[in-house]
Amino acid sequence: MTSRPEARRGRCPAAGHHALRAAAGTLVAGLALSACAPGEKPVKSPTAAGRSPGSPAAPGLADDLMHRSPPVSLRISAIGVSAPVSMLGLRPDGKIEEPPLSRPNLAGWYEEGPSPGELGPSVILGHVDAHRQAAVFYRLKDLRRGDRIKVTRKDGSVATFTVERLEKVAKSEFPTERVYGEKIDYSSLRLVTCGGSFNTRTRHYDDNVIAYARLVSATAG
Repeated sequence: MTSRPEARRGRCPAAGHHALRAAAGTLVAGLALSACAPGEKPVKSPTAAGRSPGSPAAPGLADDLMHRSPPVSLRISAIGVSAPVSMLGLRPDGKIEEPPLSRPNLAGWYEEGPSPGELGPSVILGHVDAHRQAAVFYRLKDLRRGDRIKVTRKDGSVATFTVERLEKVAKSEFPTERVYGEKIDYSSLRLVTCGGSFNTRTRHYDDNVIAYARLVSATAG
């Protein structure tokens, strides 16, 4: 498992084993952010491909879907997270952009997928540590089933999710299709970071930690 953040100086090639650059600090989930499997681009979600970004939904009840609106902040009381959320696109090589290591408490939403509250899997990535200090998802591994995640969106609305399960996987076996493109009939949020042992030879974590959560309520802005 992870050790004290000050011991970390490597980087977390997202969900795979790519190091995207050799700077100090540790990245998230494949993150390199490329929380995608080695050599792959994140897959298009069914929502991104098949649902109009502006299609209305009536928020307020569990499982109601929300219209598209980028997330701006994230709060997880159970593990002490209160963080801004940036937008992440794809780099020319097909890997996901990364939040700057200079802002350890910044999470990043993969903007080519659904926004939190829309139909399908929305993905938010975050560092586990950086520059010898704990980062936004340092305690992601401590989440438990039933913990709440609140995402405030640009339109002022709030999507509340409940954690269903956690998964730790080897970077070489990152479940790209399941995380980014699973065909589901509800709104899901996936949080991704690094985890497991830190390999002092490669300067990377061996695993990724993924939290899967489901929308339980939505309030209008």
